[in-house]
Amino acid sequence: MNRILVAAAALNQTPLDWDGNLAHIREAIGRARRAGAQILALPEMAVTGYGCEDAFHSAGVLSESLRTVAALARETRGMLVSVGLPLEVEGAVYSAVALLANGAVVGFVCKQHLAGDGIHYEPRWFKPWPKHAVSSVLVGGKQVPVGDLIFEVGGVRLGFEICEDAWVSGRPGVDLAKHGVDIILNASASPFSFGKFEVRKRFVLEGSRACGVSYVYANLLGCEAGRIIYDGGALIASHGELVAQGRRLSFEDVEVVVGAVDIGRSRLMRRRQASFRPALDAGSRLVAVARMALKSARDSKLEPAEAWESSPALKHEEFVRAEMLGLFDYMRKSRSDGFVVSLSGGVDSAAASCLVALMVKHGLAQLGVRGFTQKLSYIRGIERLKSEASLTKRLLACVYQASENSSQETRKAARAVAGEIGAEFFDISIAGLVREYERIIGKATGVKLSWKEHDLARQNVQARVRAPSVWLLANLRRALLLTTSNRSEAAVGYTTMDGDSSGGLSPLGGIDKAYLREWLQWLEKSGPEGMENFKNLRLVNVQAPTAELRPLAAKQTDEGDLMPYVVLDLIERAAIRDKLLPLEVYERLLPGLKSRYTPRQLAGWIERFFILWSRNQWKRERYAPSFHLDDENLDPKTWCRFPILSGGFEKELAALRKRKGRA
Repeated sequence: MNRILVAAAALNQTPLDWDGNLAHIREAIGRARRAGAQILALPEMAVTGYGCEDAFHSAGVLSESLRTVAALARETRGMLVSVGLPLEVEGAVYSAVALLANGAVVGFVCKQHLAGDGIHYEPRWFKPWPKHAVSSVLVGGKQVPVGDLIFEVGGVRLGFEICEDAWVSGRPGVDLAKHGVDIILNASASPFSFGKFEVRKRFVLEGSRACGVSYVYANLLGCEAGRIIYDGGALIASHGELVAQGRRLSFEDVEVVVGAVDIGRSRLMRRRQASFRPALDAGSRLVAVARMALKSARDSKLEPAEAWESSPALKHEEFVRAEMLGLFDYMRKSRSDGFVVSLSGGVDSAAASCLVALMVKHGLAQLGVRGFTQKLSYIRGIERLKSEASLTKRLLACVYQASENSSQETRKAARAVAGEIGAEFFDISIAGLVREYERIIGKATGVKLSWKEHDLARQNVQARVRAPSVWLLANLRRALLLTTSNRSEAAVGYTTMDGDSSGGLSPLGGIDKAYLREWLQWLEKSGPEGMENFKNLRLVNVQAPTAELRPLAAKQTDEGDLMPYVVLDLIERAAIRDKLLPLEVYERLLPGLKSRYTPRQLAGWIERFFILWSRNQWKRERYAPSFHLDDENLDPKTWCRFPILSGGFEKELAALRKRKGRA
């Protein structure tokens, strides 16, 4: 026996959805069995969902997880299946993987390295498992071993890395290889971010090569708990070569990839390696799986990745596909009947609207009409809609809300974009409502409002007046209102709370404005692989971004109010991601920007950024949830914590002003 057929799955799970999660696990087991695979790796926390948060401390959640695993074990006759769950051992909770073999739970392996950076908060819920420790837990009246175990079945040894274990130096796989492990199974919950898949692929390939093993990698898929999007992309590698790769960012609930791994060749690699030094002390860590043999399999062929994976515009492709999947899952898991967007004719609202329309198009292409509408069967009458046009109109409404300061250019752009993407479109005026609010408050206070003295108040009332109308429309349609703020605006609080910040989801909240403008131009001229571009976006792209809250004669623009977006984004990364102080930001950015801007301009913009950042943390605390799309974010609940009240960098800004004075 040299070749063994193995499988890895990507599952779209939901926290605490016991029945739904179990159905997906069973579907994956069935698919792997029908394909002839005898070993199947499932993702981290596949039983409960990864995003259970503090519910991981619930005794009921822990006991239900064990009951689910015990029930699943009975469905693994003739197979080995690994599945992730939270596990309590001696009063502490661990991120664990259960190995189910031939109808029984044969052991648990616990995660040794916890993810505690960025959006990850695992040390709040779990303990790291101590290296080489072994204990046991009671399952169905039987004591089952738990630890960093090694399993042997039919002369083949299996070991585990769990997500973060594979990302650290001194990864457990090195020790497993020294103990003669042939196959490493990795149960992961690794979120999507731009370019991250290539990093994952490298550690899978390098792990299989350097350790002289076959490597089977499973991952979660979809928008599981609201903010994180998992891209799936299950992988199988052997002796440094890719054997199989699963689809990424799929709308399917279950993706299973199967491949044959060559055990004999991996063992030969280890024998040839001059640096290989076996450890001879497996001892109590070795668990023999009795009464089961692994069958030989034919070699398998590596299927090519989807065409978009090799696109020269890969970041744009990843962005649109992650957003489409995130929007679709958020809609159906929140049981919303679609989306409403306040379409201003600008970049952000146009981008959000186009993404919803593309979600419908791509969902129909992947799932077919029947599969797409079945996932939305809670929407009354959805099954009667058979065309892309009817489904888009049902799931997306856009409304242009004109004030006295709105231009014909933005109205024309909004109408044209909504028409091209197939959304239901409403054009309403809020001018009378704005005048009435100003009249009421003016009469009550005795103040005659003017643009010279009350500029900010008059801008904000327009934005806030738009909120009740668009909320009413969303409620009438039982739809989710999208707020369209981006990360650049969030950094400086360039939004009106309870106005343009209104909404239940902010799909663009993790994306900077400069990139969003670049992406929208690509969507106008090229578009995603297999989908058409939207030519009417030219009416948006030719405009300078503007809130249109001052009289048109003022020629208001976002960058005029703030600073050039490209500069704002550079300052934000240096200040927030890299934690540089104002003068340090200035010294880093000046060499690259001095040919376009004066030192005094740059210093002034840096000062403005830090002041606005410090004053507007309270706004960021109230923003709607946003998707995490890269390893930078301003979300204070999951990524970037900052005090609501602070000294505002006064001492540091004084040092910058002193330098500015000499510039």
